[in-house]
Amino acid sequence: MKPTDFTNHPEVVKIIERMKSDKIDQRPFSDLLDSSGNQYVELVQEGGGVLGVALIGYTYVLEQMGIRFFSLAGTSAGSINAMLLAGLGDVSKPKSEKVIEVLVNKNLYEFVDGDDDSKDFIKALVEKAKRVKMIWKGWQIIDELFDDLGLNPGNDFQGWLAKFLENNGIKSVADLNTHFEKLPSNLVIRPGIPKTLDGLKPRLAIISADLTTETKVEFPRMASLYWSDPQSENPALFVRASMSIPYFFSPLQVGDIPQGPEAKQNWANTVKFTGELPQVCFFVDGGILSNFPIDVFHKQNSVPRMPTFGIRLGDNRNMANHISNPTNLFGAIFNSSRHLHDYDFLLKNPDYSLLIEKIDIGEHGWLNFGITDDAKLDLFKRGAIAAERFLRQFDWINYKDVRKQLINNIDE
Repeated sequence: MKPTDFTNHPEVVKIIERMKSDKIDQRPFSDLLDSSGNQYVELVQEGGGVLGVALIGYTYVLEQMGIRFFSLAGTSAGSINAMLLAGLGDVSKPKSEKVIEVLVNKNLYEFVDGDDDSKDFIKALVEKAKRVKMIWKGWQIIDELFDDLGLNPGNDFQGWLAKFLENNGIKSVADLNTHFEKLPSNLVIRPGIPKTLDGLKPRLAIISADLTTETKVEFPRMASLYWSDPQSENPALFVRASMSIPYFFSPLQVGDIPQGPEAKQNWANTVKFTGELPQVCFFVDGGILSNFPIDVFHKQNSVPRMPTFGIRLGDNRNMANHISNPTNLFGAIFNSSRHLHDYDFLLKNPDYSLLIEKIDIGEHGWLNFGITDDAKLDLFKRGAIAAERFLRQFDWINYKDVRKQLINNIDE
């Protein structure tokens, strides 16, 4: 397939044409603009394995409507798309079409880089094989789980992302900051808005889980806890940490953790960890703690200069868990723990319901790394459809009024 198979697909073209005909691109979506008419927002993307392809359809349509991503956050699949977008230059540039090129040229099954037994087990799992076959295949991969703590080492993914970043001039966190954090010179605040550009700085937030110290980690902001010279590290490491699905991928292990009084104070100040500092930390998918980190850019008690859009992969609260055996009991426990923090924030901040859209992912499976080109295209279109639905109903002026009222209620 070619990138144009996505962008020039008749359904996607009709979405863009329809929205421009209705002048959706001329509506206010933010108070942060540039002289070219682009409007800037923050974007948080949910994790969801290969379903992350749909996120690209969503961001593509937003960019076609003149929306640019000032800050980016995500977990797992959401962190992958966030890093791809951040790695393509300063925030004023449209980037989704280049991300589509990356998608077209990569066979996602190559990320399954374990041995033959691991691949057979994963195939049986995706195809929902019968219990006897699953038990047999599961027995064959016991050694990988004990020796490597996961079926796949994750080397192909990390190498692929590092190569992508290198091709765009990024070998280190310092390089990423130089490319992504550069403020466009033509940024302005919407006329009539009593705010300034003071303090504005693009931010990337990649969420992972440090199992060693039980810490929800935000990279690169917290990288100094784990590396003595974080600016020299390759940012592909952060995404490798964020997407390490437990047992599917081996945890990312980071050794030579900084030691000494200064390091201990850094841990105490940053994450309130006061114990003896570990020598090695193990990272897994940030989704076990916060699969949709919508709170990461939250401004307490103020109306923001730009909204924080959130995009989810499916609806996670549309049915109750059915619990009848140890397997689905474990699934219910796992899903409850990974969603609890995010749901709690949304309940306490009801205005965010105006900022979040959900992509209907249909029957697509999140673990199907053997996804076909047709399935990629279908997910992309589903993301595009969600983007149109969201932009048609989002009202920036109304959102600010709702936010003001909530703040007034707190003050009272």
